[in-house]
Amino acid sequence: MKHHDVIIIGAGAAGLMCALTAGYRGRDVLLLDNAKQLGRKILISGGGRCNFTNQKVEPANFICGNSHFVKSALARYPSQQFIEMVDRHGIEYHERDHGQLFCNDSAKEIVTMLTTECDWAGVNIKLRTEILTIAKTETGQFMLTTSAGDLSCDSLVIATGGLSMPKLGATPFGYHIAEQFGLKVLPTHAGLVPFTWHLEDKTRFEPLSGIAVPSRITAKDGTQFSEALLFTHRGLSGPAILQISNYWKAGETIEIDLLPNMDAAAAIEAQQLAHPKQSLRNTLSHWLPKRLVEVLFDEALLNKALNQLLHAERAAVVANLHQWTVLMNGTEGYRTAEVTLGGVDTNELSSKTMQASKVPGLFFVGEVMDVSGWLGGFNFQWAWASGVAAGQAV
Repeated sequence: MKHHDVIIIGAGAAGLMCALTAGYRGRDVLLLDNAKQLGRKILISGGGRCNFTNQKVEPANFICGNSHFVKSALARYPSQQFIEMVDRHGIEYHERDHGQLFCNDSAKEIVTMLTTECDWAGVNIKLRTEILTIAKTETGQFMLTTSAGDLSCDSLVIATGGLSMPKLGATPFGYHIAEQFGLKVLPTHAGLVPFTWHLEDKTRFEPLSGIAVPSRITAKDGTQFSEALLFTHRGLSGPAILQISNYWKAGETIEIDLLPNMDAAAAIEAQQLAHPKQSLRNTLSHWLPKRLVEVLFDEALLNKALNQLLHAERAAVVANLHQWTVLMNGTEGYRTAEVTLGGVDTNELSSKTMQASKVPGLFFVGEVMDVSGWLGGFNFQWAWASGVAAGQAV
């Protein structure tokens, strides 16, 4: 039986970061994954360009049952430290809205960087390895039965991610290990995920597929995001929708402001004074795509001249523009979700080391735990920060 100081299960963002951190400390590290390729989720992220972190990372950018849990790891490994690693490897990148950083060329550069660092740190990586059983001995070591033989270690790190994007190999493996060792796992559901229409709404809105508009979207709990809204064949997507999906519960409505940067009432009034005989259709089509206007409003109303609109009609138009209330059928689920909400209860873990308080030597990093970031590089920053926290402790 081969013994290692540290075995890490899962060669994604958090697992790779944990491995190289522990390796540089002189630990004998084995990184295992059942995939054929390292960092598959990294490779497809950001449209293949990897939104690898954000310039402005705050604890408020994360959803966690224990709101203080993320503070320690994020403070000890801020985004600037990961950016410095990217700079050292000569990877060119650019900043987009809201502090998001993307590779100029390809997400492959991030995977190559992490793999190179693991190599320099002496990490042993084994892919296509299935974990069959895990047990803990009376002496405190972990015994693993794998498709590549029996292994043992002093520290075991679970970096197996959540349930999002099952086509990339996502499984509930990490949750099962947590439960095996008596840790609480909070209910999981898809996050950062598009919404789907009810059937009758799908028929109405499907022709708008491909239209994108600026928006401000508000959830029932008051959480707001101001970003692009995209109509799809199945429902609604775009950054604003993905963000708000983390705060939405089945059966709740969302409120959409389609003109977040203007006062529709004042604008319509100004148009009426300047062009009293202009139709409502032509007026609204200055501000929104004509196809969207024609689906949102009744044709007879759109054909009215501005000076023919009743006060109540104008008020209803303004309300629909700024407070369009929509009841979605559901989400597209884990198939297209970027993250998994819920997971290993962080109250079971040390916020400084990611170690399970009940099980010395057992660590959890990345998406497998109940920490989910906003869209915009925050989930990668949590992977880096939690991986470093555990890597310094194993």
